[in-house]
Amino acid sequence: MLFGKKNIKNILKSYFNIIRNFLLTEKCREFLIFLFFVVISFGFWMLQTLDGGFETEFTIPLRLKNVPKNVVITSELQDEVKVRVADRGTVLLNYMLGRSFLPISVDFVDYENESSRVILPQEDLKKRVASQLNSTTRLLSVYPDSIGFVYSTGKYKKVPVSVSGKITPGVQYYVSDINITPDSVIVYAPSEILKTVQTAYTVPLECEDLTEKTSLRTSFKKIEGVKYEPSYCDVSISVDMYSEKTVEVPVKGIGFPANKTLRTFPSKVKVTFKVGLSDYSSVDASDFQINVKYDELLRSGSDKIDLSVNTSSPHVSNIRINPSSVDYLIEETSFFVSDNEK
Repeated sequence: MLFGKKNIKNILKSYFNIIRNFLLTEKCREFLIFLFFVVISFGFWMLQTLDGGFETEFTIPLRLKNVPKNVVITSELQDEVKVRVADRGTVLLNYMLGRSFLPISVDFVDYENESSRVILPQEDLKKRVASQLNSTTRLLSVYPDSIGFVYSTGKYKKVPVSVSGKITPGVQYYVSDINITPDSVIVYAPSEILKTVQTAYTVPLECEDLTEKTSLRTSFKKIEGVKYEPSYCDVSISVDMYSEKTVEVPVKGIGFPANKTLRTFPSKVKVTFKVGLSDYSSVDASDFQINVKYDELLRSGSDKIDLSVNTSSPHVSNIRINPSSVDYLIEETSFFVSDNEK
């Protein structure tokens, strides 16, 4: 082999000797001494620079404590605050590398009031932050400048869930069903807000050109001071492909006197409609009615009847009748009265 173990060992040894010989040269020793003084100079420069004034920003966690069991926080509470401070660079470096800030604890009992809305004063936040800073550190600002939350003391009600947004099927498809789980949620809010909430609407959905069943999890539209339980729902959108079907439906007269009968030519007409493939076999002629009222027929004075169709099926659309009008005849019927009926 070209590179055997022995060859590799000899190559490494030769490189080691080259490096060792270079490090032992006069020029290398001079370079290392120069590099040492450069590092020392950089260290002194850094110390001198950091001794000047600087500004920087830190993030401090925010925590709410002692919330009673019957209280529900119905708005999002800020979980951190950003503070901007000024001090010598060495002090700020100590904050960044070695010192972590304790969370700012907000006691619910200290701010509880009748309005169910709490705003933490800016000065309170600054005092809590300043207590963790060195005496030489100046607190420049606290962001956000106002922090608050809304709570409810056990007031709630159950409301239905409704889907909002845009849901469109693909070509030759239609939305056959939308299933929401759960179909209702518990809403917690202060009394004045709670009475205005009648429905929990999902965040607007964007589902376009659907050609197959789609399932997704979504949250609800945010309303200040309102909390939903659960905070999300599962939406299942079913789509089906359209098919066209034709059935023959008889034309019937309604409201006719006992001695009169409606005759139409033809007696049955074709009803064509669109229906989903899943419901194709379940929809037939019995789901349609073509009725002609006697009093309307008398008022028309025409020798043709314009037909209209009614259906009890929610699964059909685009209904067409052929022919849309028929000739008719009102036929008088003779009947006999038996001796028992006299």
